[in-house]
Amino acid sequence: MRAIAPFLLVLALASCATMDSDPTAGLENADVTSRVVDGDRVEEYRVQGQLQVVKVTPKRGAPYYLIDKNGDGRLDSSEGEGPVSPVMWKLFQWN
Repeated sequence: MRAIAPFLLVLALASCATMDSDPTAGLENADVTSRVVDGDRVEEYRVQGQLQVVKVTPKRGAPYYLIDKNGDGRLDSSEGEGPVSPVMWKLFQWN
């Protein structure tokens, strides 16, 4: 088991590193609403009135995104995860 643990850690970090880039990059025509909630900056990106992406930039820490994947105006949940999809952070980036 000890020999497998480092491999699993590297695999987990690699999957975080391959996360998609900024999901707001393709939303040039979006209406952006920005507000500060308890020190965290929350930006909502809407296209033709429908919510597409929410970007949360915490007071401390890296920004994360909540995404509407099917275009119904609601933030989607992953199967078995609950009402909101899990948060993902980009830990590393290689060029």
